[in-house]
Amino acid sequence: MVRLTVLGSGSSGNCAVVSTGRTTLLIDAGLSAKQICVRLEAAGYSLEQIDGILLTHEHQDHTNGLEVLSSRRTLPLYATALTRETLQGSLKFRKAPTWRMMTTGSAFDFQDLRIECFPVPHDAVDPIGFVIADEESRLGVLSDVGFVTNLIKDRLKGADSLFVEANYDAQLLEADTKRPWATKQRISSRHGHLSNDQTAELIESVAHNGLHHVVLGHLSDDCNDPDRASKRVLESLHRAGIYDTQVVCAGRRCLTPTMEVARRRVVISLSTAIAPAPQMQQMAFF
Repeated sequence: MVRLTVLGSGSSGNCAVVSTGRTTLLIDAGLSAKQICVRLEAAGYSLEQIDGILLTHEHQDHTNGLEVLSSRRTLPLYATALTRETLQGSLKFRKAPTWRMMTTGSAFDFQDLRIECFPVPHDAVDPIGFVIADEESRLGVLSDVGFVTNLIKDRLKGADSLFVEANYDAQLLEADTKRPWATKQRISSRHGHLSNDQTAELIESVAHNGLHHVVLGHLSDDCNDPDRASKRVLESLHRAGIYDTQVVCAGRRCLTPTMEVARRRVVISLSTAIAPAPQMQQMAFF
């Protein structure tokens, strides 16, 4: 069973843990190395347990802790060729990291996991999303993305849980007085971030009765609100006839408790399901 723990998600840093009984991976390392280690410990993990880091793209809020983490421990860094090239030119690694190349649109096996990366529109050199699965569960991961493509919908269909950004509320962004117009345009552009409405529309398009969790990440501190974001997504789920999916907003300053990606299947034994009535049991003795 795949499990997801979000260590933190927001414009100041993004990092999550995906684990099974055999494998433990980080998705991005945008918090400081110190915070990553502190929150790993709080979640019951340690840096020594980490088997590798999956990188969605090169932006600092997804890579801030890489230099120090890589100096503390030799961890394979999974990235596309363009993302690796950019990070090698922008970061100052104390020792050469161990890179593992991912090809956008392809899948690979890592121990007991099957990991597929797919392209997403964002203002980075080669941004990607992930589908991470084992035999029991399937997790869709969609970080920074400007708009939802048909390919994204196709890849996320059938996921047992989704970890998706819901960066801003359109009304709050429009009313914001701290950001210049150009920044607002960049955020809401086709290579910026998803609004609550865009995320809700995506969730509605891929919703199904087996969808266990929707975890909303990368919420803006002042241009979004957890209640607004979760309410908007719940409305879309209800429109799709889905009422038992749990919607959670990941925090930026604290970890979000570990959750199982898929629901546990309740297995009822045949003997229990068709146990004879007491009178029939007595008749069997004659």
